[in-house]
Amino acid sequence: MGLNYFTLVHILISLVGIASGFGVLAGFLSNKLLRRWIAVYLVTTIATSVTGFFFPFNGITPGIIVGIISLIVLAIAVYSLYGQKLAGWWRSIFIITSTVALYFNCFVLIVQTFQKNSALVAIAPTQSEPPFAISQLALLVSFVWLGIAALRRFRND
Repeated sequence: MGLNYFTLVHILISLVGIASGFGVLAGFLSNKLLRRWIAVYLVTTIATSVTGFFFPFNGITPGIIVGIISLIVLAIAVYSLYGQKLAGWWRSIFIITSTVALYFNCFVLIVQTFQKNSALVAIAPTQSEPPFAISQLALLVSFVWLGIAALRRFRND
């Protein structure tokens, strides 16, 4: 499989993971456990992290580190849901890990968008400029708020 085709597949899997992750988060916020959305989210988000390791790279990159952390977080989420059946604190752990994994995917989406979109490259060529920092800060604040709201609202099956 050529690199361009592989990249396209990776991007499509990532977008399905992000979209289904927001579906899962919406379920948390409405106190619903959307098992099909969760299954799609977990499978595609794990696949996103795993396929990210197959791109050519030299040494340890920030993307590799995020991928490793994401897989650890996702393993805890899977164990919370399927191993512990969301019993006790595992419900909160599942909400937190699911939200963190979705945040990581969105974080990488912003990084990649700032690297590939010519208009964004023009305003933040090194990704140390204010537009990039403001975007990432807004994302982080949004996810902290959503995570806290999900923890408060998602109580029962």
